Amino acid sequence: MGDSYYPESTIESSERLKRRRASWPYSVVPVSIALGPISTLVQLLILQLNGTIIDVGIATTFFSAVSIPAAIVWGFTTDRFNIRKMIIVVSYMGVALLLTLFFFVGNIYEVTLLYTAFSFVSSASVTPLNLLIMETQPKIHWASAFARLSMMSSVGTTFGLLLSVAWSDFFPIRFLVMPLAILTVFSAILSFILIEEPALLFERRMLVMHRASFHERLKVLPLIFFKIPGISDFKKVFRNIRNELTRELPILYLSIFAFYLSSGIFNTSLAPALYVSNLPDSQVFLVILIGMVVQAISFVFSGQLIERRTLIGVSLVGLALRSICYAIIGISVLLLAGVWLLLSALIFYPIAAGIAFAVYYTASNTIIFNTIGEKSHGSSLGVYSAIVGVAITLGSFVSGFASFYLGYHITFILAALLLAFSAVLTFILKGE
Repeated sequence: MGDSYYPESTIESSERLKRRRASWPYSVVPVSIALGPISTLVQLLILQLNGTIIDVGIATTFFSAVSIPAAIVWGFTTDRFNIRKMIIVVSYMGVALLLTLFFFVGNIYEVTLLYTAFSFVSSASVTPLNLLIMETQPKIHWASAFARLSMMSSVGTTFGLLLSVAWSDFFPIRFLVMPLAILTVFSAILSFILIEEPALLFERRMLVMHRASFHERLKVLPLIFFKIPGISDFKKVFRNIRNELTRELPILYLSIFAFYLSSGIFNTSLAPALYVSNLPDSQVFLVILIGMVVQAISFVFSGQLIERRTLIGVSLVGLALRSICYAIIGISVLLLAGVWLLLSALIFYPIAAGIAFAVYYTASNTIIFNTIGEKSHGSSLGVYSAIVGVAITLGSFVSGFASFYLGYHITFILAALLLAFSAVLTFILKGE
């Protein structure tokens, strides 16, 4: 028998397919540009429509609350139907439509309604994108493929905030939604062209069986429901909290609840606090931009850090650093104004949202990954997701009223104290 012969057209077709499978992650860059500034943009838009921080808090609360059923609906849809590409394309087109409608809003109620719908629609693409990495790449390349997808998303977010800084210096921020909508349509077109429905399909459970996919999935959306958790699932997790031999998981969950409650409180009020302190829109976006750049860089090195130190030790460092920064920002909002407030925010927010968040996130989610057994993925992750979702939602709700009635400085100090409480709980784990 001679050498096997493959027609040249077949070889070229195979090469084109490989290139297409390798290039589809680039399609997330335009939509990431659009998603990067949206939360800050909505908060500023509500304030410019004569809304208060309570209105900002309520809008953010609805956004966070809807993300919980959205994660359930889109997760089950992804498992049930072989339509990865369709879900992604429809999600992007829905986001583009909602962004366009933001241009026509006339009051805070319309903004809140659109922002709530935005939460539901934008979350649809998260799980299919992560599964596509595993379904279109060899297993040995999963870690690098997830890293590349994360890099594409970070690059897009950075450019989106950079665009917002430049745009808001010359044009009303309401007009910014139009180029963001166009970019999202471009992502939908790229996804339609580049994404091939995979022949081999994985269920979502594969995402939590590989560390890289687990971390990337929770970083984008920290909610994974394989089943809707019931009262029995919560009892199963927390019933042994008083037993020193079995209390590690419930204490860990309580610590994480305090962390995300603090995050919801702080993040809801940061941009409004800077805005009411008379910092222009461009400077508010600049603070968020620098924070996200530092965060992206910090994630590159956080993995190396947890390899050299204990996970609990790294978690404590992240919590302590974030708590101190929150408190300093709270004091700065009370005592400083103008360029000095901007300088304080530019220093301490990137440390809190960048360095501290990256090291705590990486360490705590590695603990979660190592702690949850394969047999309890459904119940334990369902409880975890419910805890995180409720914490962020409650934090957003509390933030609006606390800032309105007590002042932004009290809100930020409250967030710092919650992080200190989370650190105490984490320290207890150190002795387990």
